[in-house]
Amino acid sequence: MFGKVKKWLGIEGVKLELILPEVLDKDSGLLKGKIRFTSMNDQTVTYIQVALVEKFVRGRGDEKLIDEYELGKIELEKSFEVPANESIELDFELPFDVMKSEMDEMGEKNILFGGLVKTAKWIRGVQSTYTIIAEAKVKGVALAPFDKKEVLF
Repeated sequence: MFGKVKKWLGIEGVKLELILPEVLDKDSGLLKGKIRFTSMNDQTVTYIQVALVEKFVRGRGDEKLIDEYELGKIELEKSFEVPANESIELDFELPFDVMKSEMDEMGEKNILFGGLVKTAKWIRGVQSTYTIIAEAKVKGVALAPFDKKEVLF
């Protein structure tokens, strides 16, 4: 009885881990990485989703605003077995599009404006962080395993 509940909740079930490069190239538009699956029991993965999300923060104190943008996403409807006490690695390629503000584009076009743009962003408290989020669906399990890692450009 207790074993069935643990299996249904995903305890001792499939765990996934993102394996990513240290630094990504913004201009490449493609992230190459791996997902490592491990499990204490034989399980079947039926679906995988990987997404790159930008968290855009601006303002300070009470006037702070936060937006999240999905820059790229892939969905793999691929079914495979994860054997007990073994690991399986799956390669993936995630195409993405980094959004640039008018200020960023102006700063890139003119070296003189580059410093001004950085100063203006600092004054306004503008900051972006980028996170890769991976989630998998496992047959017979209610809680999907996931992993998220922050990446640098």
